[in-house]
Amino acid sequence: MDKLQNLNSSNDNSTIDTESFTEWDSYQRLDSRELKMLIPVILGIICVLGFAGNLTAMGVLLTNAHKGKLSLINSLILNLMFADGLVLAFTVPFKAATFSRASWTLGWFVCKTCDWFLHSCMAAKSFTIAIMAKACYKYVSNPLKQVSIRCKTVLVILFFSWLLACVIAVPQWLFAVLQKDGDRMVCIQVVPPNTLRFMSVYIKAYPLVTFCGPISFALLYFWRAYGSSQRHGSKTQNLRTQIRSRKLTLMLFSLTVTTATMWLPQWVSWVWRHHVTETAAPSPPLVFTLSSQLLMFSISLINPMIVLSLSEEFRESYKGLWRRLTLRKHPPKPKQGPHTPTAQKCPCPRPETAAGQALPRKSGPAETKPDQDAEHSCTDAESPANKDGIVLPDVEQFWQERETNSLTDVNDPVPWEHQDPTEVKK
Repeated sequence: MDKLQNLNSSNDNSTIDTESFTEWDSYQRLDSRELKMLIPVILGIICVLGFAGNLTAMGVLLTNAHKGKLSLINSLILNLMFADGLVLAFTVPFKAATFSRASWTLGWFVCKTCDWFLHSCMAAKSFTIAIMAKACYKYVSNPLKQVSIRCKTVLVILFFSWLLACVIAVPQWLFAVLQKDGDRMVCIQVVPPNTLRFMSVYIKAYPLVTFCGPISFALLYFWRAYGSSQRHGSKTQNLRTQIRSRKLTLMLFSLTVTTATMWLPQWVSWVWRHHVTETAAPSPPLVFTLSSQLLMFSISLINPMIVLSLSEEFRESYKGLWRRLTLRKHPPKPKQGPHTPTAQKCPCPRPETAAGQALPRKSGPAETKPDQDAEHSCTDAESPANKDGIVLPDVEQFWQERETNSLTDVNDPVPWEHQDPTEVKK
C-alpha cells in the first residue's frame, strides 16, 4: 500500500517507473470517432435484448420451481441466466461508457471492482457448466430413477461455485489502480515488483483453472452422456424419457460449445495483453480486442435463445407465462332472470321471407306502438335493449295469425306463398 501511495503521489507528470511496476490498460481507449459511437450502440443493443431474454428465462424457471419442479439441472440453468443478467446489468453499461469517453470518469470504486466483477461472473458460469455436465450425465445414465434434490443442497452447490469464482478473480481487484495520465484519468492494472513472480504464475494458471479445465470437463461428460443415451436404444421402457434426456443433453451441450467458442478469443486477448508486459512483444490489434469483448458479451444474449429453441418444456412454460401476462380479463356475463328459461323467444324468419322485401301490415286493436316488419321485430328481440328475450305484443300477434292462417289477403305480408305458381310466373 505504501508503494501504491508513493506511485500516486509521484505520478502527476504521468511518468511510471517501469522497472518497479508492470502495468497494462484495463480498458481500451478509442481514438476513432466512429468507433466511439458504434461500440456503445452495439453494447447497448446486446444489453437490452440480453437482459430481457435472461429475465424472461429466469421468470419461467422460478415459476416451474414454485410449482414443485425443482431439479439440480434447472437450478444450474437458473444460475447461468442469473450470471448473464449480472454481466449485462453491471458490466456492459460501464464498458460502453468507457469506450465513448477519452478519460475515466466513473470513479475509483468502479475502476477497482468492474474487472473483478466481470471475471467473477464469467468464472461462475464456467464452474456452473462443469457441474451441469456432471448432473446431466447422472440423469441420462438412469433417467427412470427419480432423484430428489433438497433446496439446501442446491443452495450450497451454488454458494461454493460463486465463492470460488470470486476468490480466484481477486488479483483483478487487487491490482486495479486509477491514475492520472496528463490531463485525463486512466484505469490500469499495476503489479508491484514483489508480486511479479506470483503474477507470472497466475497469468498461466488462471485461464487453465477458469476456462480450459471446466470446459474440457464439461465436454467430456456431455460426450459420455450422449453415448449413454444412444446405447439404451429401444430397450428402454419409457421411450419418452429417453427422448427427453437426449434433447436435454443436446441443449446443454450446445450451451457449452457456444460459450467455449465465443469466450476463447477473449482469453487469447487476455493472455496476449498480459504476456506483452513480460516480453517486448507487440500488443494485440485493436480490432481483435474489441471483437473478442463483443463476442464475450454476446454469450449472455445467445444463451436464453438456445434454451428457448432447444427445450420443448421451456417453450411450453414460456407460452404459459406469456399468456398469463398478456391475457385480458373478460367482462362478467350478465345474470339471467328467473323468467328467461321459460320466456318465449322470437322465431327467426324463413330464408325466403328474410330475402324478400317486408310489406307493411295493419295494426291490431291491441297495439299501441308503430308497425314494424317481422325481420326488424326479431332483431329487436335479440338486441341489447331486449336481452331477456321478451316477445313484443305486435310481434306475437303477427306470428299467431300466421300460424293459425287467419291472415286475409289484404293483411298477408307474404302473399306469394298462397298464390298459384303459374300466376307468380306471369
